Amino acid sequence: MKIIADSGSTKTDWLCLLSNGCRLPIVSEGLSPVHQPRETLLRVLGDVRSKAMAALPDSEQLSEVYFYGSGVAGIYRNVMLGCLADVFPEAIVSAESDMLGAARALFGNEAGVAVILGTGSNSALYDGQRIVGGTPALGYILGDEGSGAVLGKQLVGDLYKGSLPVALRSIFEEETGLTMTDIIERVYRQPLANRFLASLVPFIHHHKAEWPQLSEMVTNSFRQFLVRNLQPYGPQGRRFAAVGSVAFFFAAELHQAATAEGLTLAGIERSPITLLAAYHSGR
Repeated sequence: MKIIADSGSTKTDWLCLLSNGCRLPIVSEGLSPVHQPRETLLRVLGDVRSKAMAALPDSEQLSEVYFYGSGVAGIYRNVMLGCLADVFPEAIVSAESDMLGAARALFGNEAGVAVILGTGSNSALYDGQRIVGGTPALGYILGDEGSGAVLGKQLVGDLYKGSLPVALRSIFEEETGLTMTDIIERVYRQPLANRFLASLVPFIHHHKAEWPQLSEMVTNSFRQFLVRNLQPYGPQGRRFAAVGSVAFFFAAELHQAATAEGLTLAGIERSPITLLAAYHSGR
């Protein structure tokens, strides 16, 4: 059995590939060696192992684990590799960035510019094997344009600073049960503010048809992402493909932003996990 994992800031998609062709999907919380202590990583990985091994026939063994995740680079890659090796000692383990996972899912062994638009945002220049160039994402405070966290942050700011109608603010507070005081508490005094802000994105999606200002806000944020993150690639950045829930649910706005910036959007995938399974199965 092989296990493939694609981990973002909010959740991790796991896919167990059995030799008989069966597939077992597992979902866990997002894993980041940058933001979470080793104990948390080991706990979540242990839960995943228990679920995966429960589905493993007696005649089959776990052979490989491929993990792609946010922040898996440098010393943090070594942290993740160590945790994987501790939890899956019988398997060959690999830990790579979610950016490489997105590129392999979108382009396989072909070159291209891969984009992630989910809780966070990122991009990379891929040569068909490895990442050979990238623009720093810088996180939702300094960067992450077009991401769920930044869209949530902009929504809140526009609602309470008066850039969006008061009527929409009333709808927001009624549907979410949140007040400005609650939001400040969640963002400044509780952990994982990026996840909280990204959790507000479904409100934008649900109401964008009746409130076109929301759709315009998303398109403008995508345009800012494309200008700040893809222009540095020069001519190679004129064509790109994207993964992530934000890209998927706001596909119309992403196409509009790409057209406005003279770029070509080659494709959108909600999640790379199925394509990564095919990549690691040689298909």
